[in-house]
Amino acid sequence: MSEIDTPESFQLMEFGVIFEATNHFSESNKVGQGGFGPVYKGTLPDGNEIAVKRLKATSSQGMAEFRNEVTLILRVLHVNFVQLLGCCIHGYDRLLMAIETSRRRRLFFTITDQTRSPLLNWEHRFDIMEGIAEGLCYLHNFTSPPILHRDLKPSNVLLGRDMIPKISDFGLAQMMETGTTEAAMETAVGTYGYMSEEYAKDNIISQKSDVFSYGVVLLEILTGRRIHEYCLTNRGDSLLDFVSLIFLCILKILKKIYI
Repeated sequence: MSEIDTPESFQLMEFGVIFEATNHFSESNKVGQGGFGPVYKGTLPDGNEIAVKRLKATSSQGMAEFRNEVTLILRVLHVNFVQLLGCCIHGYDRLLMAIETSRRRRLFFTITDQTRSPLLNWEHRFDIMEGIAEGLCYLHNFTSPPILHRDLKPSNVLLGRDMIPKISDFGLAQMMETGTTEAAMETAVGTYGYMSEEYAKDNIISQKSDVFSYGVVLLEILTGRRIHEYCLTNRGDSLLDFVSLIFLCILKILKKIYI
């Protein structure tokens, strides 16, 4: 990891420390499954709570992608992004990174859980949407060169009791060349449903692609519905189709009232 320019707060962590912090990577400490491996919660000897993403040799994310993710996260210093505390390379099948959690929960579980979702009042939802937007704005406009996240979705946003959203998972992030507005990729990677049409079909990536993903997340926050699960009775329409239909109905009502 010597190729990575790291700040003083960043640690090249010992495998044994993370192994003990996660209770030997026990199933009871497993909190999720990322795109490249499972995620575990843990507590360091100093009391800091962490999330650890464990990658194996069978993961499609290799050493180059791992270094890319670490490098990008270290360059992003903003309240609406997770802070990377350290990482560890141990053998060929154990690439780990520890990220602050502060008892945070994925936005995905908060908006879809029947008991937690009602606790999100409109002020909370607005603050979450605003925080994610500010994070994307920072990523696109205040990093040099600009960075595209490429996989923004509720499961990659963490929430704490303070309701401050923190964007995570830079495994697919892409640095843009300074002065360019879009780039052609060899293949589209990300999560279908959150990918813009020009990216999914033509492999053209831009800041607008992240904005499209944000728009889908926004609709999920507003409706409390998942993009992949919600549909009208006896029809295969997606959440986007459903919201579009509601929007058209509202327009028709407004026209009747004001025209």
